[in-house]
This record gives sequence, C-alpha cells and structure tokens, in this order.
Amino acid sequence: MATVNLPEITKKLLAAKDAVSVTFAELEQKLGRDEVWIASVIYRQASASEEEATQLLAALGLGAELASELTACPLKGLGPVVPTDPLIYRLYEIMQVYGMPIKDVVHEKFGDGIMSAIDFTLDVEKEEDPKGDRVKIIMNGKFLPYKKW
Repeated sequence: MATVNLPEITKKLLAAKDAVSVTFAELEQKLGRDEVWIASVIYRQASASEEEATQLLAALGLGAELASELTACPLKGLGPVVPTDPLIYRLYEIMQVYGMPIKDVVHEKFGDGIMSAIDFTLDVEKEEDPKGDRVKIIMNGKFLPYKKW
C-alpha cells in the first residue's frame, strides 16, 4: 500500500499484528466483533470504545496508552485521488460501472432514498470454486428514504 499515506498508529498496529501472527478472523474470535470492522478500526476508518480498544491492543501485544487514538473520531475516506492499489481500484471501478444500475434497482425496490453506511455491515467471504476461488462481498445497509416537508 505504498500509495496510501497510512496514519502512524495504523503502521504500529499492522506491525504488531504481523509480529503476533494473528489474522483478522482470529481477532474477530478474540474481540467478538466482525473482522472487517476490526480492520476498519486499525485503518482508522472507525472508532472503538475504550473497552474494544483495550482488547484489541492486548490481542496485538500493545499497551493501553494507544487506546485514546483508537477511540477518537477518525477522518474517513481515501481522499479525492483515484486509488492506485489494484484491489481498491477494482472496487472503485465496480462502483463506476455498476453504481448507476445498482442505484436504479434499489430505487425500483425501495423508492427514493439511500443505503446507510452508518447502520451498515460488510462481510468478506471466500467461495471455493474449481475454476478459481471467488471473493464474495456482502454489503448490508438500512434503507433511508428521503423525507418530504
């Protein structure tokens, strides 16, 4: 991820994660929170409670002095630049190609509104396939209709 300017705390957390040889799925088991959410805390796209931060830091073999950084409200997003990392770019490209079709289908099924990214979950699953394993990404957000006044 050389093209993404990661916060120093993210670098520390990822280094600690590597040092203790733990996966996000294993952290999910230890913390009782989804692996994608845990990764979003590490990448400073979500904030943890004091208890969650302390548990995460302990699981990574780090001291609680970093907890305040994990409980702070983060600055979210990648910034205004088109991502260059191939996997992140592909997700960006998917929205460029399928964003309007998805929007139309959502509007047909639900009406005029949006999908919440706050009341939201995201799961990444691996589907084994003899022709090549498949990535399954499930986004699940509450529908929020636009109000009339």
